[in-house]
This record gives sequence, C-alpha cells and structure tokens, in this order.
Amino acid sequence: MLESIAALGRARVTLSVLAVGCLLSPVALAQNDAPDWNAVEIRVVPVAERLYMLVGRGGNIGLCVGQDGAFVIDDQFAPLTDKIKAAIATVTDAPVRFVVNTHWHGDHTGGNENFGATGSLIVAHENVRRRLNPKEFADLVGRSNQAPDKALPVVTFSDRINFHWNGYTIHVQHVEHAHTDGDAIIWFREANVVHMGDNLFVGMYPFIDVDSGGNVDGMIAAADRVLEHISAGAKLIPGHGPLASLDDLRAFRDMLADVRERVQALVQQGSSLEEVIAARPSAAYDEQLNGGEVPERFLTMVYRSLTDR
Repeated sequence: MLESIAALGRARVTLSVLAVGCLLSPVALAQNDAPDWNAVEIRVVPVAERLYMLVGRGGNIGLCVGQDGAFVIDDQFAPLTDKIKAAIATVTDAPVRFVVNTHWHGDHTGGNENFGATGSLIVAHENVRRRLNPKEFADLVGRSNQAPDKALPVVTFSDRINFHWNGYTIHVQHVEHAHTDGDAIIWFREANVVHMGDNLFVGMYPFIDVDSGGNVDGMIAAADRVLEHISAGAKLIPGHGPLASLDDLRAFRDMLADVRERVQALVQQGSSLEEVIAARPSAAYDEQLNGGEVPERFLTMVYRSLTDR
C-alpha cells in the first residue's frame, strides 16, 4: 500500500507537469497521452442569446458573440485553435477580441499563443500570468520553460474586472484558493449564465491543484458564492462535463462538503493518507463520479488540502 501511495504522489507531480506541458509542448503531451487532434470535434452548444459553450478536448469554452466582436473564455489546446476558430465562425464572422482564462492549466490556456498572435487580448487573474511565468513563481513542480510572450495575459486583475460587451455586463471575479490560486468565475448577469471553469466538474471527481494553491475549502466556497448570488433557472458552464444547472452545482458542492468532512474526521483521529484511502470516505459517490479523477487521487487532494497547512 505504501508503494501505491507513493505512486499517487508521482501521479500528482505528473499532472502538474502535464498541465504546463499542455501549454508549451503538444508534442510532449502526445508522447504521454497520444491524442489524435484530427479526430477531435468542436461542438457548439447554445446556452442563451448570443452565448454558447464549445466542447472539444480540454476545458469547456465559453463564447459570447455580437456586434462588438467575439468574447472567448478559455481556449483548450494549441493544436485545436483552427478548429475552435472554425466553430466560432459558424455563429459569428467577427474576430475574437478577448480571451479570458479561468485559470492557468494548459487544457484551458493552450491556445493563448495562437489567439494572442492574431490580435486577441488575453485577460486573466494576476496569478495566471505569474504561473505561466516561472521568473515570478518559483514554486511550480517541474516548471523550467517560459511561456511564449503571446501566451501571457496582457490584462490582469487582482479581484474582479467588468466587461460591457455585446449588450452584456460580464463580471469576472477571482475566487481564492479554489481549483488553483488564480481562478476566475465569469458571470453574464443579464442572461443568468455563469462559466465556473474548473470549480465545477459534472459527472466526475474534480482535480484540485494543491500545488498551485488549490484547496477543497476554496472550491466549496466558490460554489457557495455562486449559489448565493444566482437566480433560479441559471445555466452553468462547467470546466468539464455537460452544461449544468443549479441542481448540478448543489450536488457537486454537497459532495465536496461531505467528503471533506469525512476526511477531516479521519485526520482528526490521526489517520494517515493510506488509512484515509482504505476507509473509502467517498464510497457513496464512487460509482456515480467515475469519469475523471479516480477516488484514491481525489481523496489524496482532499487530504492534502486539510493537512498541507
């Protein structure tokens, strides 16, 4: 069992390295995951008036269109940029003026360089720029290369920023130490739509990037913030999974809180990570949430959230 725990730790490091590698080197990613980029289809899912969700490989993309130009949230992997642009072109012929990153991971920022090179302004929380820039952040696992200048956000914010674009008030708000330390949640107030980035996974356990300042308590707090301020009938774009409702967000939040409390109780009893995993505190959800992180790895992230203080 100790060997399996060590393997989990190595897997955690690999995930952190891949998150960087996805941005910098699709070839390196291909050697690990062997994606067939030609086989990836970008689906355009209508969400509300002039609002869409684009689904391909990587984090779900948000799209707002109108006379001001296209407004994009996240951009998946670099080899998919042409397909993403072609999908956008099915609903607008306007150029992409803004790309907002919900956080720094490569499956959400991999297309930054391509979009930035063609004139899109990249916007993100200040920690996203720092984590893409190892000269500012020295605590990244496996980080050794500078992200290309065109991939870096040119507009950053510390707490929130508003866009008045295509007839919408688009409210971009930082949530602290949630999925990472640089997460943004994007609200389209008039449409009752929220893009939650990787602070919402539907049908699967989430990845909590503890090494990038993420924490299960922060993810619960992010869900609570949205639930407190959004109206009935809202549509939620998750980082991964299908278009979601408030019921999906409540179920996700309650799962996080339940597993967190069960793990906390075991920690208070002096249980080691090995003993927490053996106790299976997530057993009630394991069959339902089997599309992403395996339970053992998810429990490791929760355990580290509570013990890496």
